[in-house]
Amino acid sequence: MGTVTIGVSIAVPEPHGSLLQERRAGFGDPAAHGIPTHVTLLPPTEVAASALPAVEAHLLSVAAAGRSFPMRLSGTGTFRPLSPVVFVQVVSGAAACSWLQEQVRDASGPMARELQFPYHPHVTVAHGISEEAMDRAYEELSEYEAEWSCTGFALYEQGSDGVWRKLRDFAFGGGPVVPPQAPSPAARGTLPAH
Repeated sequence: MGTVTIGVSIAVPEPHGSLLQERRAGFGDPAAHGIPTHVTLLPPTEVAASALPAVEAHLLSVAAAGRSFPMRLSGTGTFRPLSPVVFVQVVSGAAACSWLQEQVRDASGPMARELQFPYHPHVTVAHGISEEAMDRAYEELSEYEAEWSCTGFALYEQGSDGVWRKLRDFAFGGGPVVPPQAPSPAARGTLPAH
């Protein structure tokens, strides 16, 4: 059956998701339209395709233990010089994101893994582009603000074309699970590796 590359993230809802995706594309990030705008809970991770049912069962369990929480984005930050990333900061909801990502990567689960960098919830708006374009992203979004109630997260798979597609939503507290919809061109984006 082979392997698949998956990721788990909290989608940034509309209209914020499309706006940040278009800004990312405008800064010249070629990955912008292959990655939905998100906060990562599990970075790109290769698993056996046969493990997907176990992955989904684990994520259902994590979601059932979770509860809705307020998310607020405000201003920009960067991981430079360690990593060529500019991001919008998560200023409310970071502790809940940290708890969730620990549950997703739990050592007893099917997605146990170490991270390359310490976990820092954020929304990538520029990755691996020129320093000038990164500086522009940092400056132009420095006063950006958005807020919403986070009610769950989603499992994504990276296609052979490099585009990330939603496989399934997971609602907190065992609420109804929304089936994935075909992504519109405006809803597409890419999962950063951080």
